[in-house]
Amino acid sequence: MQTIRFDNKVAIVTGAGTGLGRSYAKFLASRGAKVLVNDLGSAYNDQESSSGPASRVVEDIRAAGGEAEANFDSVAEWNSAQNIVRDCLDAFGTVDIVVNNAGILRDKSFLKMTVDDFILVHAVHLMGSYYVTRAAFPTLKDQAFGRVVLTTSTSGLFGVFGQTNYSAAKLGLVGFMNALKQEGERHNILINAVAPLAFTRMSELTGFFQQEAGGFLPPELVTPLVAYFCSEQCRRNGDIVAAGGGYFSKVEIVEGQGVRFDPATALSPEMIAESYERICDMSGARSFASANNHIQAALGPQFK
Repeated sequence: MQTIRFDNKVAIVTGAGTGLGRSYAKFLASRGAKVLVNDLGSAYNDQESSSGPASRVVEDIRAAGGEAEANFDSVAEWNSAQNIVRDCLDAFGTVDIVVNNAGILRDKSFLKMTVDDFILVHAVHLMGSYYVTRAAFPTLKDQAFGRVVLTTSTSGLFGVFGQTNYSAAKLGLVGFMNALKQEGERHNILINAVAPLAFTRMSELTGFFQQEAGGFLPPELVTPLVAYFCSEQCRRNGDIVAAGGGYFSKVEIVEGQGVRFDPATALSPEMIAESYERICDMSGARSFASANNHIQAALGPQFK
């Protein structure tokens, strides 16, 4: 198979000072990409920031013979997100690849979680991915090429205790992707999502994984998938893939075959209760390429 390289391509990787983002940025650069390494450099409690993490990654890339520049703006505000893309354009003249990786956690049970913590997590994960992608999109469209990677999570796809803010934002990114992929495809802009499982600074500080498991979950085992999504060879659009520890698996939102009542019949909650097990039967489940396809299936063959 042809070696996947990124010569003459320019990538933005957000949250690239440590962990997954650092691995993505260094790998893309090692395969020829020019990389804007974005990282706010904040501590876990976000009470301080530093140019150190992004600058160190840039130094590593340059020491290995690659090209990179650092950016220290936050993804969580529109003006600063525009600065990220502007710095990339100023440094390299274009942008071809956007890897939305920046993230934070504010884990607490629902009633202990403050409104501010809920909003902040959404600002970084959901709005941050929107802001950076939106700022880069005109360039991607004009050049008729782009690869966008979003970072979802199994917390959003399947749920986890104490992460209503994070889970809601991460599943929101799937909805964002499902709509934007249809607009981007006509311009050769493909958008896919990774649900990574990796032992990083964030997961270590929250105690999400046992220390013993960390050795089996390095970020580098997620990176090949992200690199593939960033490549010209990738022709997939709108995929969600879980990745970690050498394991890769596509995730889909699917719907069962359902139960169809005569729409002329007066329906009652008792009829729903009586049929509920059949309504929930997932044998023969299928996915849909768009909401339009789903509506057609829901309306039935008489409306084709």
